[in-house]
Amino acid sequence: MKIEEYLKSLPENIVSGEDVQLPEKSFRNIFNFSNLGKKDIFYHLGCGDGKGIALALKEYNVKKAIGIDNNPDKIKQAREILSQDNLLGELICEDIQNVDISDATVILFWFTDEDIIKHMMSKFEKLKQGTKIITIWGPLPGCLPEKVEFPYIINQIPFRKTNSLQEQVLAIFGVKCVNFVTAWEFAERYTKSISTPEIGNDRFLTIIQTLVIWINARNLGVSCGEKIPESIQTYIDIMKTHFDIDFEHLLK
Repeated sequence: MKIEEYLKSLPENIVSGEDVQLPEKSFRNIFNFSNLGKKDIFYHLGCGDGKGIALALKEYNVKKAIGIDNNPDKIKQAREILSQDNLLGELICEDIQNVDISDATVILFWFTDEDIIKHMMSKFEKLKQGTKIITIWGPLPGCLPEKVEFPYIINQIPFRKTNSLQEQVLAIFGVKCVNFVTAWEFAERYTKSISTPEIGNDRFLTIIQTLVIWINARNLGVSCGEKIPESIQTYIDIMKTHFDIDFEHLLK
């Protein structure tokens, strides 16, 4: 099957990230990366079980922490987690598109739905100067990142606009062109950032992400060299032979 068909066969809430809860190590990495501190008003858009909100309050002593999620069960979980340590965070059960976030200084935003992203971009652009919006894997559309510690990316108000998708991709990876080593390194960083210690298929996920990164770079004209690297071809063949997942059609 084509890689697109394989991804569609997975549960929608997993593919979209809806049911992916970041481990505490990732929240700490994100908060350290963004220099989260006592003066900050932190928003987690799509806060899930609220562990990020709890950590921001308990370990980073933020001025205010607000978690927003449209799933009432997750908000209930989040309230229970905050109450265990008597933490005074604000939890809102609502669509993030309908909530006022104008007082934010740091926002964690990890969504893949294009309509939601488009709507939120108009809200983000109205935020006060210096507000940081942290995304995972890629920056906001049409924007150059302010700072990158892949897979975590800071987009800052006012946004720096990119001239092209190629410029944006190279700014994320910090290289002049993307080779196999770069693709593997960054795929592995992403896999480790969202996985828990007990995960058993992290190498499989890393291979998929490596192929996606390199093939996208090639199709954008920012991969190194004209030939397909032997390592990339080997993994394409492995995925086809052993897992019946086809990447060949993506090579334009």
